[in-house]
Amino acid sequence: MPDSEQRTPFYGVLMIIAALAAAIVVSYYGPAWLRVTVYIVAVPVVAVGFVFTLRDYSR
Repeated sequence: MPDSEQRTPFYGVLMIIAALAAAIVVSYYGPAWLRVTVYIVAVPVVAVGFVFTLRDYSR
């Protein structure tokens, strides 16, 4: 397996953690417009991170 394929799940986990951390931080300290923006951006980031993490390279 090429080196870039081995790092893809790691990048996916980092994306998920970063999106969740950003959502947690703005939920306590951010104004409403910033919360909504971060939540809207966090959803696709978590989705892409989920796909990166669980991508199947067995073929």
